[in-house]
Amino acid sequence: MADVLTFGIEEEFLVVDARGRPVHAAEAVLDSAGDSGVGDLQQELTKSQAETATGICVTGDEAVEQLRAMRTSLARAADRRGLRILPCASPPVSAGELPAITATPRYRRMAAHFGATARTTLTCGCHVHVAVPDPEAGTRVLGHVRPWLPALLTVTANSAIADGIDTEYCSWRNQEWARWPSAGPPPRFASHADYEGVVDAWLRAGAILDRGMVYWDVRLSEEQPTIEFRVADVAATAEEATLLAVLCRALVATVLDAGDPPHLSNEVLRGQLWRAAREGVMGHCPNPATGDLLPAVEVLKRLAEFCAPALRSAGDTEFVREGLARLARDGGGADRQRRLFAERENAADVVDQFAVGAAEPRPATA
Repeated sequence: MADVLTFGIEEEFLVVDARGRPVHAAEAVLDSAGDSGVGDLQQELTKSQAETATGICVTGDEAVEQLRAMRTSLARAADRRGLRILPCASPPVSAGELPAITATPRYRRMAAHFGATARTTLTCGCHVHVAVPDPEAGTRVLGHVRPWLPALLTVTANSAIADGIDTEYCSWRNQEWARWPSAGPPPRFASHADYEGVVDAWLRAGAILDRGMVYWDVRLSEEQPTIEFRVADVAATAEEATLLAVLCRALVATVLDAGDPPHLSNEVLRGQLWRAAREGVMGHCPNPATGDLLPAVEVLKRLAEFCAPALRSAGDTEFVREGLARLARDGGGADRQRRLFAERENAADVVDQFAVGAAEPRPATA
């Protein structure tokens, strides 16, 4: 395992009341949760969000264990206040009011500068960090993983029901998040200097206020020697988040020493990401090799085949096989949200089944 790339996972959650409405209580819940013994608990842009971050992981098993422990810690702290922790990427139940901005200087500055883009955004993502040797290698990796971003988006697409309606998207978060000027897929960079040139131009234009606001779907991390996949919704379960993470890790390992990245325009890639956000894992997704549509589960199977040596080296082959089989059988978070909502058109049913500590989302009904 000495040569296996390390990784880490960050998850953002909604803090909601018993009926599922987002509440401005994240700081109190985080303070009460204290130290879970693993990873970190953090504040986010709004007072209705809590974030967790694992430590450095080598195996999928330790990632699942850390994610479960932090989810449980947050859920227990929320329960003591009659609240819940909800792993949904958009609020299924409307809060009836705008999100409140977390009272830190940085977040207040963002709210003042970006206006309604910041003040109306309430979405939760799952971010995966994978170690890379240096920024130049990381920039090259970005170019190689870009065509796989739509497939990776389908793995945890988990925001079909938002503000009490079926959005008809599997990842409504993907559509909401696109309002930020620095969001979306990164271009194909010629070099790390090319990457830095774009970031510098954004800073000078005021399109970002600091380097932490580079919100590309995959980027170089500013704080760790990693690349950070940001394309995904927060996963419904710890196992699905880890499935995403080990696929990202295997993909990076597979392309780390590859030659020039493939040519793929951002205009085309944006359209492909739209399709993946619309249909999720039970729909169709562009084949990275041709751009033609295939069932998303087939594209994910091809991703696993492409990364097979890296998955074997990390001991992740069986975990990925079982995880992809579950997605093909039961659907992803968005599909399970939609089945629950279809029964009574009551978004509270989604909250009841998805809240951390609740039973696993019910399978499809006949």
